[in-house]
Amino acid sequence: MNYPFVKDVDLVGSYPAVVNSGGGYVWDEVLEYRVWCHPHDGAPNTDDGNDYYYVFDTYEEACIYSQNNPGTEDPLALILQKEYIDEREPGAYIHVKRERLTEWPVEFLKRPRRTSRTIPDFLSPNAPVNRLDILRGSV
Repeated sequence: MNYPFVKDVDLVGSYPAVVNSGGGYVWDEVLEYRVWCHPHDGAPNTDDGNDYYYVFDTYEEACIYSQNNPGTEDPLALILQKEYIDEREPGAYIHVKRERLTEWPVEFLKRPRRTSRTIPDFLSPNAPVNRLDILRGSV
């Protein structure tokens, strides 16, 4: 699969290191691709043993780096969610209308980008039994 391009290559590397992790079900923009490095797993120790990451404009570049360097994780996507779905308890969904940054496994980007109908359709009483089909773009 070809993963999405980042929103603005000039901003890659300017985003905060500490962001949310996963969640929210939908995505609006990919901001950068990240590869986390762990000295305790064999990455070079460049920061007194602390974990660190490198940023990339494309998934392909991040993947090549990850595959060729010890102590690295698989690439993650830093995404912007302009709105998202919060699930504090299983099956209890809330439409949150505020922006947040979060790191996602790149596989989640196989889901279609959020549209104006994605969240309302997901929360609708007429939604299919498997609401995730809406997020997958299969209904």
